[in-house]
Amino acid sequence: MKPDHTPEQVELLHYMAKWLLLSVIAAALAGSASAFFLFALERVTQIRVASPQIIWLLPLAGFAVGWIYHRLGKDVEAGNNLIIDEIHDPKKTIPLRMAPLVLGGTVLSHLFGASVGREGTAVQMGATLADQIAHMLRLDRDTRRVLVMAGMSAGFSSVFGTPVAGAIFGLEVLAIGRMRYDAILPCIVAAIVADRVGLWWGIHHTHYVLGAVPAVGTTGLVAVVVAGIAFGMAGMLFATLTHTLSDTAKRHVPYGPARPLLGGAIVALAVWLSGTQRYIGLGIPVIVQAFQQPLGFEDSIGKLAFTVVSLGSGFKGGEVTPLFYIGATLGNALAPLLHLPFPLLAALGFVAVFAGAANVPLASTVMAIELFGGEIAPYAALACVVSYLFSGHTGIYRAQRIGRAKHRRALPEDLRLSELHAYRARERARPAAQRPEQ
Repeated sequence: MKPDHTPEQVELLHYMAKWLLLSVIAAALAGSASAFFLFALERVTQIRVASPQIIWLLPLAGFAVGWIYHRLGKDVEAGNNLIIDEIHDPKKTIPLRMAPLVLGGTVLSHLFGASVGREGTAVQMGATLADQIAHMLRLDRDTRRVLVMAGMSAGFSSVFGTPVAGAIFGLEVLAIGRMRYDAILPCIVAAIVADRVGLWWGIHHTHYVLGAVPAVGTTGLVAVVVAGIAFGMAGMLFATLTHTLSDTAKRHVPYGPARPLLGGAIVALAVWLSGTQRYIGLGIPVIVQAFQQPLGFEDSIGKLAFTVVSLGSGFKGGEVTPLFYIGATLGNALAPLLHLPFPLLAALGFVAVFAGAANVPLASTVMAIELFGGEIAPYAALACVVSYLFSGHTGIYRAQRIGRAKHRRALPEDLRLSELHAYRARERARPAAQRPEQ
């Protein structure tokens, strides 16, 4: 074979030109889709707030969402987990109908009062549209999986206004303890461009006022470690309860549309009994309050319960904004006990519960810096890493792989989180001498 004497930098020019073009196209589509979604979300939220009695129609809305997915979306119902599986093991193009189905399902869920988020919708739309580009251009397997990752980053970035965190999210979320650096350029370009596209369309993101950040000291760092443990346990509890309820509902209510019908009835009844709609929808006003005034533990508990029922029964949306709510209010309530300013602990909880529940400590740390400023970096990094460790090998994305275990306990690489329980059961049944070294 004749040796190739072409300088590496010349080859890189072709590589960069290719990925700049693909990433910009994917980002333009994802950013525009997110903009439309956020405008629709804002409008339906205004309608729900103006007509609180609409909550009584939530069971019917749940049935409608479940029926649509039952008839048209069985192959895309796995949502983010389907995308993660396709990136790890590409088999077929993500069906285009995933985008309108999750968009419509999420808008309906928010209109009538389910407690769901929005990142799942944006990520699924971004990844789906990116995969359509790969299909039309007949891109090879490896190029396709990288472009889908870029679509995920674009969706996350554009819905939260955090481009660098969005890029890292697309790289970090696929596997615990392992990142794919071959996708770093496409993910960064797609995330930055998608955020710009959303702003160009007129999207406005919520601004959180943190105030002064205390100087880093021993007492403060110890308090943040304690808070990080609590945030990690909260993330683990959220993921575990949501998956348990979902599995239980599927086992006892086999007809798909009936599950969100029942879940919607429970949420509507709970709203009536509690006399408040504080725990439904995105809950952005309460998150803002967590930075402005002291709150109690009941807010984080209430939001966790309402979201677990909504998502576990089959409503569409996402988990991340509810995790922001749970984390911000939990951090606020912990502040007097840990002798730290409540805006600081609200900000740390905002990102750290997400870090633990989604196993993305780096993306969460960078998100804190993008949202709250660079002074929070040492506290945010510590809180997110501790939360990530103490959430254990659980997570909101069951298709997430184990790239490297969080501590020295041996776990096989590329094991899905959904397979971990069965693996541990098999290991307990094996003789001690045959088990992997700990």
